[in-house]
Amino acid sequence: MVLSHPLLIALLVNGGLIAWAQRLPLLTRSGWVHAGILGTLLWTGLGPRGWLAVVVYLALGSAVTKLGFRTKAALGLAEARGGKRGPENVWGSAATGAILAIAYALLPAPARPLLLLGFAASFAAKLADTFGSEIGKRWGRHTILITTWRPVSPGTEGAISLEGTAASLVGSALMALVMAALALVPGGRAWALVTAVGLLATLIESLIGASLQRRFAWLSNELVNGMQTAIAALLAIGLALLFQLPLQAAA
Repeated sequence: MVLSHPLLIALLVNGGLIAWAQRLPLLTRSGWVHAGILGTLLWTGLGPRGWLAVVVYLALGSAVTKLGFRTKAALGLAEARGGKRGPENVWGSAATGAILAIAYALLPAPARPLLLLGFAASFAAKLADTFGSEIGKRWGRHTILITTWRPVSPGTEGAISLEGTAASLVGSALMALVMAALALVPGGRAWALVTAVGLLATLIESLIGASLQRRFAWLSNELVNGMQTAIAALLAIGLALLFQLPLQAAA
């Protein structure tokens, strides 16, 4: 039947959800449109579980952004637009995941477990970044530049703190747990790998921010986010191959 086609189902589900969800203060109007496009790609490529994983990611990321928002706003450290994300944020966070979801649908079955692992790692890294940034800006007591270890102001590109790094680990582990619960990654070893890679990619993102983003005006936060998620996916796939991690249950 035509109504059973994955793309049509994806369009119907995402169209209905976006029409309802625009009242929520999570994304801008154009951000919701792009989120609908992203959701359609994810559902078509990975089905409901891939789509649901990213819905949970959005909810968790938006929730942590709201923590201490008034204080962050008073300090000039809060996200613009009241914390609402726009199209650039949607694709900066999810372009890697969307590409992997499409590849999952197109490539042969033997490649699929690795693609799922990369998909999981990309979102674990992004949630780790969001947790670390939002918690660190509000509750980080000693903020240093990752390249020099010298004290800097919270919100400085490439800045880290003990509290923010711990929050990044929590965010990565939480997103990896969501991926495991949805059977996108199999077993404890895969969960541990995704968690570790998510944190590592976040630290690499801080290095990029401190060493390159401060020098090149065209290197926007969204581009750096895209680089971070791609690094996470590639690291996860590479390490899984190196250590011959069993992944077949995730396919």
